[in-house]
Amino acid sequence: MRILQRGTNINLIKETLSKSFVRWRHNSRVIAIRREDQSVWERRAPFGPSHVQKMVKQGVKVIVQPSNRRAYPMQAYLNSGAIIQEDISEASVIFGVKQVPVDSLIPGKTYCFFSHTIKAQEANMPLLDAILEKNIRLIDYERIIDNNDRRLVAFGKYAGVAGMINILHGLGLRLLALGHHTPFMHIGPAHNYRNSMMARQAIRDCGYEISLGMMPKSIGPLTFVFTGSGNVSQGAQEIFQELPIEYVTPDTLRKVAEHGNPNKLYGCEVSRSDHLERRDGGGFDPVEYDEHPERYISTFNKNIAPYASVIVNGIYWAVGSPKLISIPDAKTLLRPANTPWLPTSKGSPSLPHRMLAICDISADPGGSIEFMNECTTIDTPFCLYDADRNKDTKSFKGPGVLVCSIDNMPTQLPRESTDLFGDLLTPHVYDIIQSDARKPLASQNFTYPISSAIIASNGQLTERFQYIQELRDNNGNRSRHKVPGSSDTQKKVVVLGAGMVSAPLVEYLYRDKDIAITVCSHLKEESDRLANRYPGVDSQFLDVNENSNHLRDLCAESDVVISLLPYTLHGLVARHCVDAKTHLVTASYLNEEVKALHDEAEQAGVTLMNEIGLDPGIDHLLALECIHEVQDKGGVVESFVSFCGGLPAPEHSDNALRYKFSWSPRGVLLNTLSAAKYLNQGQIVEISGGGDLMSSPRELNFLPGFALEGFPNRDSTKYGDLYGLGKDVHTLLRGTIRFKGFTENVKTLQLLGLIDPETHPLLHPSGPEITWRQLVINLLGLHDNSIFYDNLKQKLQERIGDYEQIESLGLLDETPVVKMNSPLDTLTYYLSKRLAFEPHERDLVILRHEVGIRWNDGKREERGINFVAYGQPNGHSAMAMTVGTPAAIAAKMILDGEIQKRGVCLPFTQDIYRPLLSRLRAEGLTATETSKFLN
Repeated sequence: MRILQRGTNINLIKETLSKSFVRWRHNSRVIAIRREDQSVWERRAPFGPSHVQKMVKQGVKVIVQPSNRRAYPMQAYLNSGAIIQEDISEASVIFGVKQVPVDSLIPGKTYCFFSHTIKAQEANMPLLDAILEKNIRLIDYERIIDNNDRRLVAFGKYAGVAGMINILHGLGLRLLALGHHTPFMHIGPAHNYRNSMMARQAIRDCGYEISLGMMPKSIGPLTFVFTGSGNVSQGAQEIFQELPIEYVTPDTLRKVAEHGNPNKLYGCEVSRSDHLERRDGGGFDPVEYDEHPERYISTFNKNIAPYASVIVNGIYWAVGSPKLISIPDAKTLLRPANTPWLPTSKGSPSLPHRMLAICDISADPGGSIEFMNECTTIDTPFCLYDADRNKDTKSFKGPGVLVCSIDNMPTQLPRESTDLFGDLLTPHVYDIIQSDARKPLASQNFTYPISSAIIASNGQLTERFQYIQELRDNNGNRSRHKVPGSSDTQKKVVVLGAGMVSAPLVEYLYRDKDIAITVCSHLKEESDRLANRYPGVDSQFLDVNENSNHLRDLCAESDVVISLLPYTLHGLVARHCVDAKTHLVTASYLNEEVKALHDEAEQAGVTLMNEIGLDPGIDHLLALECIHEVQDKGGVVESFVSFCGGLPAPEHSDNALRYKFSWSPRGVLLNTLSAAKYLNQGQIVEISGGGDLMSSPRELNFLPGFALEGFPNRDSTKYGDLYGLGKDVHTLLRGTIRFKGFTENVKTLQLLGLIDPETHPLLHPSGPEITWRQLVINLLGLHDNSIFYDNLKQKLQERIGDYEQIESLGLLDETPVVKMNSPLDTLTYYLSKRLAFEPHERDLVILRHEVGIRWNDGKREERGINFVAYGQPNGHSAMAMTVGTPAAIAAKMILDGEIQKRGVCLPFTQDIYRPLLSRLRAEGLTATETSKFLN
């Protein structure tokens, strides 16, 4: 018998195996291995083919649910004697790895899997409720323990192995972003390797280069701190030991951080006694700590963390225990500072602070690493957290620490993880297999390791786990959502953002007196002004970046949150909404952070509705109405070209850009630097970012009275699948509309360097005063601020051609610059004032769809859909109406139970877009159509 779990009691397992096998022989059962569907990455299984073969030889009937994603192929299980079939209802005991979808639970069965319910984790409470309702007996692997409370069945070792590989990979990318090429760059993520031995070879190669002195001297010694000494930590350290290393004690960590050898890495294993001490009097007593952790504090943040380059956290954190790094600790540890032991060398960038990366293998958001408030994923494994808990999952550059906290880490090495887990679980199978969930629990005699792991049975929590209900009651985890139509209390809506597009949204919802509205903004005067227009609307100050706890509380108190915040903040908002079982509506493009929450949101009964504004939003609704009508009548859409934009009304377009700002000025300018991709006559066309977009405008003539141009927007090709266009579509483009002259004049701003998002030394807010003329002179590479004005214009002529538009925007005046760090943000602030709409002015929204249709009789039709809306002088802007109104309608549909789809949603189904279009038309937001047949 091969037992790999460290510290496992061999005699206990032998005794357990012997007793349970005797019972089993007289009561043979059928077991099943279910497919894993909690994550697309989940490839583990509770047993491998070798384990199945042993059980089959002992007379166990093993049913394996088909899955082509599982690490071991189905044929291997078939060869081992298993029966491959979809129906697993014959089995009395069903084994899995991760949580089971509520709809897949079979009543009256025994289930074994990691349920993640023992801390009353809110996202999994619907699962626990379903288990109780369906009289399922739940055995949780996490609580299969011996008499010393040590876990007997776990993936711990390979969580550590995969985590260490990942963080070495991430460290290379992080250091590169900070300006340092290192040997770590040649280590890939764990799932890129066939097995851990291949990863070890890459790490050995990296170690060889380090030992040859190929680490930049500007980085200095790197120190790795490992918390805990269990299987997780040991697995991580096995990988670490493939590198040139030297272990040091915690009390010498600072010395090696300051004076160590850069041609090796330093490791430090930290145990509880190294950082835990009594609040009163110091010292550490392990027995007392286990019983009264609240009596202790951690000194990790003061004595260890400041000298750690990488922290590998493998400890289990329990509620009430001291945290390794609290939120206040992070504000100090992650704040860039001129620390004496951070090395610099001439011409080399310095590190922002000692701590570069954290691999939180425990994956416990808000736990021992408190500022880490959500897990990362295999798709997006890293996140930069800065001192103010700002997060960035898109870049390795910038302030903060790189965190990897994947909650299914071992699945990146699925075969090895399955082999280890099966070795540990198999000795307990013959005890578990006797379980009959239809019988009272007291009538069955399980050994201690299994009886300690039974969370629920016969419709109730077992005595050992009654505390879960107490935690739920204390945390308010019981369902707050009313049945649609109930009127005992008002439904609560929180609107995040009180800027340009919020007023029509609030006005629409305000008509329903059963809705209580709270408007939040980081500019209190904005939310106050909006609330004063609608008596009873509450106004609150909220800075999402600074006070995540306030945001969390607002989400928990509401039924629907409507986020009109910048696109990059929607992941944070969605996370809080899922945790609070609160629905979310946004008018922005669906981003990856929100998309990754689909399964959790679905399980929590939460709708995350995205892309329900103008563009994206109304454009989707009108497109799908047309596309589905054509398809229902047997036609095929061969081409789809769409342009949309917000503009000043023609009489107010009298400036160089022919533009005024009715939504985020920064977004408008930053979009001009974006890349684009579209399909043209069967060919993929790609435009690189950085400004090339402005070189490819096309003339738009669908409204002859307007001088319009357009340019592609983002990746249009993905809408072939999203819109269900199929293989017949040969042209697919979505773009942005502007008045003629916009792209040409934006290009001059780009050539001058005024749309550069990178920081510029002259634009530091604390730097010396500078005028716009002086800034332009500097951007031209000139050094004489007193250059003769005509000579300056000549230099501009040579650099950008026509300088008159620059001049007309006031950029050659001696006006003081309000410095905002980067040219882009500085220009954004300036133009947001100079090109703002006056109260008497109105804006304009234009949306155009051109749909090429082939009918089943061979005829071809060109259909045009025009949506045009004007703003109201001294009233709502067109942009506000077209963004805010559809978002408000969608929110009310969710409140009223009209939208019941859960998880991440887009308004792409008829039950959603048809009522939306109908209500938009009732608000006066209508489109017109034209049609022309070609043959």
